Amino acid sequence: MKDLIKSYPGLEHIEVLSIKHWTKKTFSFKCVRPKNLRFRSGEFVMIGLENGEKPLLRAYSIASPSWDEILEFYSIKVEDGPLTSRLQHLVEGDNIFLKPKSVGTLVLDALLPAKRLILFSTGTGIAPFLSVIRDPETYEKFNQVILTHTCRFGDELEYGKKIFDSIKSDNLLNEFVSDKLQLISTTTRENSSFMGRMTQWLLNGKFESATGKDLSIDTDRVMICGSLEMLKEHKEICLQKGMMEGSNSAPGHFVIEKAFVD
Repeated sequence: MKDLIKSYPGLEHIEVLSIKHWTKKTFSFKCVRPKNLRFRSGEFVMIGLENGEKPLLRAYSIASPSWDEILEFYSIKVEDGPLTSRLQHLVEGDNIFLKPKSVGTLVLDALLPAKRLILFSTGTGIAPFLSVIRDPETYEKFNQVILTHTCRFGDELEYGKKIFDSIKSDNLLNEFVSDKLQLISTTTRENSSFMGRMTQWLLNGKFESATGKDLSIDTDRVMICGSLEMLKEHKEICLQKGMMEGSNSAPGHFVIEKAFVD
């Protein structure tokens, strides 16, 4: 690993502090944060493992907020995935590679001012939003923050619910979050109190019933993270609402993330 560090300037190796398996297909892990890593909540970095003479790197959204001294990541397990098939076997004390340069479009700077921030996520796409909802700046810019998380089965929603509950029980975090944050968790295969994809909810009126208002260009800004198909469907709905896609250089009404794992 040290030889690879020398061969690839800017690459660092950081220690794994803990790992937790949430389901048979998902896990999260915490790592030491390099002192030279600066990032905005919602961004991603390249992390990976040794792979012969080259490091095997993939883009991973940082699930921890920008003020946190620890880095946390949330990942799927792909049986034949070049990286995730190995990452899932990490244990405390292991080391991974990291490029301490963060990028991404799921940041507040890429959105125009508004009243509500809507965060649409599926699967492990919730990771960057768990960073955003724990950032004080989010609540300085928006009066209301709505995080939606859709998975096939109920146990796949537990990681997001845990972070949401931790905010409510943390006196410091809850001081600026207060009652501004709402979490809507839905399933698509397992029967639950809330079922269906958010694209369906937006079209059949359930989203308006759950949040008090339909999606609107006048009051809402949107961040989207999930599968390619999910991104496409949500983007189409936003465009039909007259919304303009934003970027770091040209803020807009909605943003999507196109970086994926495996």
